Amino acid sequence: MPILRLPFPKPATTYTEQVSILQQRDMRVDDPASAEFYLQHLNYYRLSAYWLPFEASHNPHEFQPGTRFDDVLNLYVFDRNLRLLVLDAIERIEVSARSQWAYHLAHRHGPHAHLDISLAARPHLWETNIAKLRNEVERSDEVFIKHLQSSYSEPLPPVWAVCEVMSLGLLSRWYGNLKPMQTRRAIASTYGLDEKVLGSWLHHLALVRNTCAHHSRLWNREFTITPLLPRSKPSSLTSQFHVGSRKLYNSLVILLYCMDIVAPQHSWRRRLQDLINQHKIPVSAMGFPPQWHQLPIWQ
Repeated sequence: MPILRLPFPKPATTYTEQVSILQQRDMRVDDPASAEFYLQHLNYYRLSAYWLPFEASHNPHEFQPGTRFDDVLNLYVFDRNLRLLVLDAIERIEVSARSQWAYHLAHRHGPHAHLDISLAARPHLWETNIAKLRNEVERSDEVFIKHLQSSYSEPLPPVWAVCEVMSLGLLSRWYGNLKPMQTRRAIASTYGLDEKVLGSWLHHLALVRNTCAHHSRLWNREFTITPLLPRSKPSSLTSQFHVGSRKLYNSLVILLYCMDIVAPQHSWRRRLQDLINQHKIPVSAMGFPPQWHQLPIWQ
């Protein structure tokens, strides 16, 4: 039996009316004009994801006593800065992983190894991946891509060039479909990881990266694609994760571990801790375990 769908009943509201609605639900708004400004530029519906943790009841809508608009805004600003910080780490890890993928493919299987379907564990996925790679190359306005295409007869530039226009998602899919186990292990060995773990991490980080790039809520998100946690390689890392969690904490541990390898002099760990402290964020909502700050990964 089909579900009966009703017409959407709610009218559009002005920014002043939106502030009034929040006040009626017991949110404290110390500066209504400022609140209207942020509602104008951030969107009521977008901010609603950040006041959910402050609700005492969702139906009917009612906020916990003492909830302020400034508290909601603080959480939003924290999440925005967190996304930028996470993107900063993912960018460095992505560049490193693309470099390793290209280096080991080129040295083990030739400059145009990506054109060799025999290196694919599942040929039908190779067909999909090569089509997406062609599209990314065709869309590229990089001078070096145009030069290589106009100078040589191969259908695509060499692997060390095309890796520069690959998305992290495509890199993840290409590594996941790479057949030669020795090549997979050589790439993963750069990071001291089992090849299955690296494949899982790339897949997960592509999802995290897309969440950040599309300006979506990050701080307390539960991810549908979770990373495989290492069991013994490296053995020192196993106890740093929060087993069974779908929250951001495990993603942050991955970023810290990889940043220690690809950028040993980084300040990312301190910047993340400073951001959490500055905004006084309850890290349990991000999946942080008790006594997390005592774990070696955070030192």
